[in-house]
Amino acid sequence: MNNKEIPKKVIKKYNKRNTTKYIQTLIAVFILALLYNFFIEPAYLVTGGINAVAVLLKYLFRINTKITLALTSLIFLIISYIFLGKEKTKGTLLATIMYPLFVYLTEYLKPLIHINMDDMLIMCIFIGVVGGVCNGFIYKAGFTNGGLPVISSILFEKFGIPIGKTNLVLNSILIIIGGYYFGLTMIMYAIIINYINSGVVDRILLGISKNKSIYIITNKGEEIKKFIVSEMNHSVTLLKGEGTFSKEKKNIILSVIPTKEYFQVTESIKLIDPDVFYVVSDAYEVGEMI
Repeated sequence: MNNKEIPKKVIKKYNKRNTTKYIQTLIAVFILALLYNFFIEPAYLVTGGINAVAVLLKYLFRINTKITLALTSLIFLIISYIFLGKEKTKGTLLATIMYPLFVYLTEYLKPLIHINMDDMLIMCIFIGVVGGVCNGFIYKAGFTNGGLPVISSILFEKFGIPIGKTNLVLNSILIIIGGYYFGLTMIMYAIIINYINSGVVDRILLGISKNKSIYIITNKGEEIKKFIVSEMNHSVTLLKGEGTFSKEKKNIILSVIPTKEYFQVTESIKLIDPDVFYVVSDAYEVGEMI
């Protein structure tokens, strides 16, 4: 079907939906920039990612955080393009460019608003909730933040190292370094922020079910099956399927995974097979196999 055969109403609706996604993402990135300028940087909170790098370099070498954010975002964008390709880099482009710009612009609002830093616990809860909501809407729109996860994606694609483990290690290293300079209490604050953030993101994207059932159609069934069984320690079931038009017979991989592992699994199988097709649904009750 070519573009001329597609009804104008469908095209209009598609364009409107895309525009909404871009606006939604820009608003979320703008709010994240406000969080950085009004809370994270002034309190020297090292919570992971490029924000942590910027805060540490400011404290250690007095390097302007705006310069650090812009340079590290650009470096990771180039690295992603070189090692992961154009298609996998497109999703990070919007946030990678706009986040440093919004951080720079919103800095001029700081003299206008005074934030009381006395109650750090309430502040960390606020950062975790608001940051989680913003990140959730960015991911829901089909975009990502780029940054350090680019390294995790490369390590998985080249060496098969699980993305979740790499992210955990990289962010933990940054948080421990932050704790060395700013004290053990800052590590605890970082843990609170990250825990709340990840929980809120999961609720926005994945709903409230504890498990997800995922149906996978791929030409790299053995690799994906091996990943789910060996790396994720989950069982799989092979179902027989047939294409309606092509009449091609294919195996369908069915697996039930915990909601908390949703992103690790889906991002990993997309790296294994960029053309993978999968369907995910809630699994509210999962019985034990006898």
